[in-house]
Amino acid sequence: MANILVVDDEMGIRELLSEILSDEGHAVETAENAQQARELRISGTPDLVLLDIWMPDTDGVTLLKEWQRDGLLSMPVIMMSGHATIDTAVEATRIGALNFLEKPIALQKLLKAVQQGLTRGQEAARAPTYFTPRPPQPVEPPAVVHIATSAPAAITPQPGATPITPQSEPLGFTLSFDLPLREARDAFERAYFEHHLGREGGSMTRVAEKTGLERTHLYRKLKQLGVEPTRLSKRNSGT
Repeated sequence: MANILVVDDEMGIRELLSEILSDEGHAVETAENAQQARELRISGTPDLVLLDIWMPDTDGVTLLKEWQRDGLLSMPVIMMSGHATIDTAVEATRIGALNFLEKPIALQKLLKAVQQGLTRGQEAARAPTYFTPRPPQPVEPPAVVHIATSAPAAITPQPGATPITPQSEPLGFTLSFDLPLREARDAFERAYFEHHLGREGGSMTRVAEKTGLERTHLYRKLKQLGVEPTRLSKRNSGT
């Protein structure tokens, strides 16, 4: 399984590519513009990026140049466009793009290009590097944080007001700061959605309202995290 970032301003393209790549067993993140892509790249290095050329804020070629300039072009990038010229494709390749796909993208071309890109990235990761060894550093014990997903104590009321108590028992889990960022985030999101699914009896409609997500996005997110709403609903009902 690889971590793939899809950058495209068209929602339909993002959702289609995300669904196809998820079905292939990959973890997919999406960005609708260059700014979101910048933030996701800073938070972690994807194994592959599918990058649209024509976007409203900053075009894909300019974003590619930024990553190259800032030393962030350490992953294979495949450019996509339905209107790009040969010169644009050549320029993107010169900057560092691995491949170019013309929209509408045929399924077999997409999967072949993705596989080639991931293979190229793995070869680059295995390439020998030379460095000056540093003295051994002292090993610190793993840092662990305990996170509660609901308030553990009653709220102190103002004089004369009715006391307010929590509606449910606190549900917590242990999260290690030594985990890679993506794994730590997935662990938190999994506990977050399981908590809300348990409280709402597995109702996707109420969970979507609570979390502020569209139902389609919520279904895709739960599938990606391996969360089963039906199982949680049964567990909550005691069956």
